[in-house]
Order: sequence, then C-alpha cells, then structure tokens
Amino acid sequence: MKLYAPWEKAFKKVSTPFEEFLHAQTTTGLILIVMTVLALILANSSLYESYSHFFHLNIDFNVGSWALSHTLHHWINDGLMAIFFFVIGLEIKREITVGELSNLKVALLPILAAIGGMVFPALIYTSLNYGTPGSAGWGIPMATDIAFAISALVLLGKRVPTALVTFLVALAIVDDLGAVLVIALFYTETINMVALVLAASMFFIMIMFNRFGIHMILPYFIVGLFMWFFMLESGVHATIAGVLAALAIPSTPKRVPSTLAKDTKHLLEEYEKYPEKENFELHEEQKKILNNIKDKIDEVGTPASRLEHNLHLPVALLIIPIFALANAGIKIDFSSIGSTILEPVSLGIILGLIFGKVIGIFGVSWLAIKLNIAQLPTGSTLSQVFGVAFLGGIGFTMSIFVADLAFLGNAELIFQAKVGILSASLFSGLFGYFWLKSVSAKNKH
Repeated sequence: MKLYAPWEKAFKKVSTPFEEFLHAQTTTGLILIVMTVLALILANSSLYESYSHFFHLNIDFNVGSWALSHTLHHWINDGLMAIFFFVIGLEIKREITVGELSNLKVALLPILAAIGGMVFPALIYTSLNYGTPGSAGWGIPMATDIAFAISALVLLGKRVPTALVTFLVALAIVDDLGAVLVIALFYTETINMVALVLAASMFFIMIMFNRFGIHMILPYFIVGLFMWFFMLESGVHATIAGVLAALAIPSTPKRVPSTLAKDTKHLLEEYEKYPEKENFELHEEQKKILNNIKDKIDEVGTPASRLEHNLHLPVALLIIPIFALANAGIKIDFSSIGSTILEPVSLGIILGLIFGKVIGIFGVSWLAIKLNIAQLPTGSTLSQVFGVAFLGGIGFTMSIFVADLAFLGNAELIFQAKVGILSASLFSGLFGYFWLKSVSAKNKH
C-alpha cells in the first residue's frame, strides 16, 4: 500500500551526480545574477550607507583573554568562503580520481585550455600594469566563475552537446585549482610560521584519520576547524584550509559496494517477519533494522561524495549569493564610468578576461587539436569551443575574491577592479551565449 499522492512520484526521479552538479551550478548562476543586481541597486541608492555599514559591523568571539574580531565582510570572505573552497576541493578531488581528469587522454584538452586561459590573461594584464600600483592584480583575470559559465551553457539545453558541457566543467575545475594555488603562493603577505606549522599538523592528523580508515565526518570537522583557525592566524588565506580539508576526506567506501545486497538481504527478511500495525507504526525492532540498513548503505558510499552532495545546495543557495551581496555592491559614478574603464587596472582585467581567455582557451585548444595532442569534445565543433572560450571570461566570484586580496586596503583599485570584472563578465557571458546559440542554429540547417 502506497501512502503518498501520485504527484509525489515526480520527486522520486533519481538524477545522476553529474546532472545534480549541473543543476546546482545553474541555480547558483541565476541566484548570483539576482544578488549581484540587488547589491548594485543597494550600493547606488540612498541605502548605500546602511548597506556598507552592515557588512563592516564587527563580530567578536571571546574566550577568556583570547579574542577573535573581524568585520562581517571578513567573516564572509574568510569563513563562509572556506566552505565554498571545501566544495571546490571535493570537486577537484572527484574529477582527478574518477571524473574527466582521471583519464589523461580525455583530460588533456581541458587541462591545456585551462592553463592557456590562466597564462594569457595574466600576461595581458601585466603588460598594461607592470611597474604600477595595480601590478599586484595580475591574478584577477585568470579566474573563471564556474557557476555563471556553466549556467550560460546549460541554458542552451540540447543546442550544445553534453561533451561540450563536460569540457567546460573540467576546464573550470582545473582553473579553480590554479586560482587556489595562486592565492596560496602569491596573495599571502606576512607568514606566522608557528601558526602555519600548527595548521600543517592539523592537516597531517586528518591525513592520518584517512589512512587509519576513519570514515566518520565529525573528527575531520573538528580538526578541520582548528586547521582553518591556524591558517587564518598564519597569514596564508584561510580558505586554503577548505581545499586541504577536502583532500583529506576519504574518497573510498568503508564497505565494498558489491556486498550490499548480500548484507541487507537477511535484514529485509527479518524486517518482513513483523506484522503490519493498523496505524502503520513500525515495531521497535523494525526501526533498528532500518537504521542498520541505512548504516550499511552509507558505508558503500564515500564521505567525500556525501559531503559534496549535501553541501552543494547550501553553498549554491546561501554562501555564494551572500558573497555576491557583500562584494558586488560598487558605488558607480556613471559620469566617470568611461574613464574608470580606461584605467590600467580595469582595462587590464577587461582585456584579460575577454581576449586573454579566448586566446588562451580557444587558441591553445586549436593548436592542441591541430597537432593531434588532444581531440575535440564528442559532437562539438571548433566554433562551439570558441563560444565556450568566451564563457570562460566570466570571472565574477573568484575574480572579485582575488581582487580583494590583491588590493587589500586600496578602495580605489578595488573599485576599478570590480568595474572591470563586472563589465568583462557581462560582455563575455552575453557574447558567448549568443555565439553558441547562433552556431547551434546554423548546425541544424
């Protein structure tokens, strides 16, 4: 006897992990647009002072004589974004172990394209800002916003082949890995070696947990929290702790999946021995059996995959939108917007994200294909790869994040950087979308 209404069957559909991933990224992209527009409206309205004051409120944690005090904006960028980077780390690990990046032949094209898409934007930016106060921002146009880029591609639906979407996912993940390395190596000012050694010790403990076969999440969470704190105190950006924690999480199951049916068969037989009650209430023994079965199901999954699945939604619906609301609100003087765009920092970012990404992603892909080093994604064309290269120019989340690190304390350069990021991301997203739509229409005829 089924106790749910017929319409509930629609919610029983099981999506593949890849489909869930794309759905989360698309959702994130759409919410990001709304929050970015809201941030811009607030920053350019009579509510600007309240908006700015809210994110600069100090939030303190005190335990005896020890105190940790930061602004809300700082807690978002160093605290909440550590969770975002944790999910990025889980995605990178999955792609390297079982995903597109696990097969070198398949992974070679997105890897080479991603490297080209990081190097050329940085070179273009540096050529315009070398020797100036804005020279530290070379890492800003290197980044691709995975949520926005994939959202634009997925909105095209069946107009683009699935392999092209997979190519962009792999490319964006390699790009994220590059951004993490750049932040860790180049956007760290002074280093507190004692705190850094303590953070490294926490990471070592988590690795030992993994090696000793500990699959419970709680021990990793507690030690990971300490690692984040020590990383925060060390001077290395605290979000790196999120990536390191992800690498330590077990990505192998506690129990071999093939044993699940055998292990649960006798439990199900035992479960059915109990007569059904009139009010459908389960017997206490049945509840224990169901909990036992649930534990066995959990054991054939991996902690890494469970965490990635469980955290995607809160990251997509809360963390990234909150980050956008806190960071995208720039007060724009429209009378001087033209001159701001022509500033070396803004212009370097715009040219880097637009032309640098296209030269790097499409140019390197074209060369690799022509030299038979790599092959086109199945069912796609070079024209479609050209369109994807433009989508790679959507920097947004990671670019804004790097801008805040590169120009820490310099409001004017941060403003110029954000104008460049928003302008380039808007142009790249629209051009890439309509180019792919046009190319797909021509391919039909």
